Amino acid sequence: MAIYINTRSRKDLIIHILLVIGIVLTLFLGFFFLYLPWSTNHGQSITVPDLRKSNLEDVKNTLSERKLEYIVSDCTFVPGVPPFTVLSQYPFPNSLVKEGRNIYLTVTMATAPMIRMPDLVSTNTSLRSALSLLRSEGLQEGNIRYIPDIAENAVLEQRYNGQKIEPGTLIPKGSKIELVVGNGIGNTELDVPNLIGVSLDEAELIIKGSDLRVGTVLYKDVPGAVRGTVVEQRPAPGIGGKIHVGEIIDLWIAGKPDMDTGEGATTPENP
Repeated sequence: MAIYINTRSRKDLIIHILLVIGIVLTLFLGFFFLYLPWSTNHGQSITVPDLRKSNLEDVKNTLSERKLEYIVSDCTFVPGVPPFTVLSQYPFPNSLVKEGRNIYLTVTMATAPMIRMPDLVSTNTSLRSALSLLRSEGLQEGNIRYIPDIAENAVLEQRYNGQKIEPGTLIPKGSKIELVVGNGIGNTELDVPNLIGVSLDEAELIIKGSDLRVGTVLYKDVPGAVRGTVVEQRPAPGIGGKIHVGEIIDLWIAGKPDMDTGEGATTPENP
């Protein structure tokens, strides 16, 4: 049966045009806002959980329950944080995503990378600058010990695990570095101690007990001298000889390094 549409009047024509436009808009909106979201699963949004501070194994279980996946996009080392701990994520927590979406994670490393120890001593670095440099290099501040020295707040020694550490030495990132710093009261004068004839160990005890510092230790052959004893020092002992608190004393030891401690340099008999 044919449907007859009366378009003899202008009013009827306008009504029919509006009906056609309405049908087209309904179909258009229905396709994009009803059929398309339903067919592509856009309507089933999943809230991204907060994975920060979680272990990677827990993350796997959490995302699996929500039908989400993860990809480790970056690894970094953070001192004191357990390995494989999530530091950041994208998409962010509470974001709405589609099922099967990948969550990109930054996690902590299991092993600390090796870095080179910076030089905090030879450049007369101040304590404040030294601490800033340590942090920028990924190292931590250890114990700070003050000793008498005229260079107030200047770094005099850098130590790792109780031993002096040379610049450029490879150490794990996050290591604690101990600093020996001058306290600015090195103007006090002392008589230069006489160390000639004493053993190296005894000389070091006398120097440190006098609030002085051991400088360079060298070796030399001296006929008749007892091997391992001090045969020369700088500054030299003598009546009226003075030295400031915190200053260093260089020592020359009788014998050769391989015959004594195996360390130090050998100098000619008359340096």
